[in-house]
Amino acid sequence: MKRFLLPVAVLILAACGTTNNSNVRDGNQYVPYDQRDGDEAVVYFTRDLSAEGLIAAYEKVCGDITGKVGVKLHTGERKGPNIIPHEWVEALVKKDLPEAAIIETNTYYKGDRYTTDAHRKTLEVNGWTFCPVDIMDEEDTLSLPVTGGKWFKKMSVGSHLVNYDSMVALTHFKGHTQGGFGGSNKNIGIGCADGRVGKAWIHTTPGQPNQWDIKEEEFMERMTESTKATIDRFGSHVAYVNVMRNMSVSCDCEGIFAAPVVTPNVGILSSTDILAVDQACVDIVYAMTEKEHHDLVERIETRHGLRQLSYMKELGMGHDKYVLIDLDNGGRQITAAQAAEGLKPFVKE
Repeated sequence: MKRFLLPVAVLILAACGTTNNSNVRDGNQYVPYDQRDGDEAVVYFTRDLSAEGLIAAYEKVCGDITGKVGVKLHTGERKGPNIIPHEWVEALVKKDLPEAAIIETNTYYKGDRYTTDAHRKTLEVNGWTFCPVDIMDEEDTLSLPVTGGKWFKKMSVGSHLVNYDSMVALTHFKGHTQGGFGGSNKNIGIGCADGRVGKAWIHTTPGQPNQWDIKEEEFMERMTESTKATIDRFGSHVAYVNVMRNMSVSCDCEGIFAAPVVTPNVGILSSTDILAVDQACVDIVYAMTEKEHHDLVERIETRHGLRQLSYMKELGMGHDKYVLIDLDNGGRQITAAQAAEGLKPFVKE
C-alpha cells in the first residue's frame, strides 16, 4: 500500500497543553492538533492487544513490504517485563513474514546486549528463538548519508542493514530516560546505529564524552537524523507498528529495573508515516486524564522529547496531522481523545 494523504479536516482533540507554532522547536511544549499545518497521513488503530491485533494493524500497512524483510524490534534486556510478547511477534512472522529476520544492534551502554555473545544469550532468555535474529553490527559497520541534517552528514549503522529490501519497525511505545518517549523514531534511530560508533555519535558531542552532558533538543535531533538515514535508504519499503502496552516511563533497556507501569494500556497503531504514528501515540497519551498520563507526560516534557516530532516534520520525514482509522468499528474515523476514552487502569498480567 502506497503512502497517501487525505485532504480531510479532522480535529484530533487533546486534553492537555496549549502553545503555538512559534514554540514548535521547544521539546517541552505540546502542540495541539488544531495548531498544526500541512496534509494528513493515515494511521490505523485497534484496541486489540493480542497477536491478532498486531497482525490486523500490520496488514493495513504492508503493501510495500517486499523482498528480504528485517523486523526492527527492541528485544529488551534479560527478563524485561514490558517488551512486546514474543508470542505475538512469532504469530505475525509465521503468518505474514515467514522469511523475515529480526534485526538488532549491540548497545552503547554495558549491559546484557553490549557484546554479541551476551546479546545472543539474552535473545534466548527473552524467547527470540523462533526466527533468525541478525545482530547487524556483529561483523562491521557502514555509513549511510544523512540528507538535510544539521549535526551529521552520515550515520554509522550495522553493516548488515543494507542486506534488507524492506523494514518493519515493530515498536513498544513507552517512556524513555533520555528521549522522553520511545516510539518508531527511537527504535530506528538508536536501534539501527551500531553499538560503538553510531550510538556514540548520537549520545555525545565533541568534547563531551559523557552522554548525559548533551542538551535535550540536540539529542532528539541527532537521534532523528540517524532515523532519517535509515528510512531514506528503504524509501517506501518501511511500515511502522507501535504497541501502546505496559508503558512505563522507562525504556526496555532498563529491563527488570524499569519504573512501575502506571499508564493505561491503549492498543496498537500502524502507518506508513513515521511521524504520524509517533504523533498519534503522543496525542493519545495527552488525551488521557491527568491521573492516567501524569508520569509519562512529565517524562516526555522534562526530557524535551516532543522535539523528536517537530524535527521529523522539519526534515520532511512525515506529517503531524493524520486521519485515525478505528479498525474495531468498521474503519470509522475517530479522534485521539476517542481512542483514549474508557481506558482501564494498568493491571499487571
